[in-house]
Parts: sequence; structure tokens; C-alpha cells
Amino acid sequence: MRRLIALLLPTLLAGCGGGSSKAGARDTLTERQRDSILAQSQIPGATGVGRAMKAADSTSARIRATDSVAP
Repeated sequence: MRRLIALLLPTLLAGCGGGSSKAGARDTLTERQRDSILAQSQIPGATGVGRAMKAADSTSARIRATDSVAP
């Protein structure tokens, strides 16, 4: 039993260290880019993501237009 613990403990400790920094370095897409890719996929519900993005874009455009007219 002690040999098993002696073999597994270093493996477990090595697996716990430094994982978050590597995962962040690999993720180069923005949230908008990921959502856009998802919206174009064949995954069920993906069209809803696309519609939500269009609605958000429309709302943002309306807000920008209102802000540019306001004194």
C-alpha cells in the first residue's frame, strides 16, 4: 500500500500544478469569435446563438445612433 501511494502521489501532484496558465495561453479566440463559430455549426440550438448576437448588435447600433444624436 505504501508503495502504491509513493508511486501515485508524485503523479497526482504533477498533474495539479500549472494547468491554468497553459490553458489560458492556448485560448486565442475572443468570446465573440467562439460564439460566431458556434452559431454557424450544426449543433442543436446554435441558431439561437446567432439570433442573440444579431439582436445584441442591433441594440448596440441603436444605442450608438442615439448617443451620436444627443447633445
